[in-house]
Amino acid sequence: MSLVVVKCGGRVAGASASEILRLARGHDVVAVHGAGPQISAAMHALGLEVRFVGGRRVTDVTALAVVRRELVRVNEALCAVIGPRAIGLLGDEIGLAAERIEELGLVGEPLPSAPVAVVSALACGAIPVVAPLAEGPLNINADDAAAALAVGLGADRLLFLSDVPGVLRPGGVASAIGAEEADRLLAGGELEGGIVPKLHAAVRAARLGVAASIGETAVVA
Repeated sequence: MSLVVVKCGGRVAGASASEILRLARGHDVVAVHGAGPQISAAMHALGLEVRFVGGRRVTDVTALAVVRRELVRVNEALCAVIGPRAIGLLGDEIGLAAERIEELGLVGEPLPSAPVAVVSALACGAIPVVAPLAEGPLNINADDAAAALAVGLGADRLLFLSDVPGVLRPGGVASAIGAEEADRLLAGGELEGGIVPKLHAAVRAARLGVAASIGETAVVA
C-alpha cells in the first residue's frame, strides 16, 4: 500500500480530517499538523513578541512552552475528529531529530527520519498524527517536519492541505511548478506568506524523490 504524508495547516486542521480519512481508505497515511494561528494568539494574549524569520517562529524558553501547549491541543482535537484510528504523537517524544538554528533560539531544521512509533502505528493500520517538535526540545516548522518525515519514511506522496490554494502565477493557480522555477521565485522574493515555507519544503521533498503538491499545484524536481 502506498504511503501519503499529509500536512495540515493550523487554520484547517479540523477540516482536513475528512480528506485524511478519504486518503486512508486506499493508502497508509501520516498526518503532520501545525498550530500557527493558535500559538500566535496565545502569545499575544500573554504579551509575548511574535516574530518570524524565513517562515520560522523565533522561539525562546517561554515561547516554547506556549508552542508545545497549543500543539498538544490541536493534536488532541485533530485526533478526536479523525476518530479511533488516530494516534497522537509529539515529535520530540518519538525521536524526531533536527539541527538547531542558533540565531532563532530553540528552533531546528528537521532531518529525514522514520521514527519507530510512526512505523509501528502504520503497521497496525493506524493513522499517526504528528505534532512538529524535535528532540531538544526544539520548535520546528510543520511544513519542514512533513517533508522530513516523507523523505525518511520513503513516502510516495507529500500533500499540503491549507487555506493556500497553491502557487499563484499570472492567470491563476499553477497546475505544476518545477523546482528550478520555484527556487527562482523564492530567491527573487516574488512569493510571500504561507506559501513560502510550503514551497521550500515541497521542493526539498521533490528533489529527494517524493511527489509533492500544495493544494492544486504539483511540485516537480
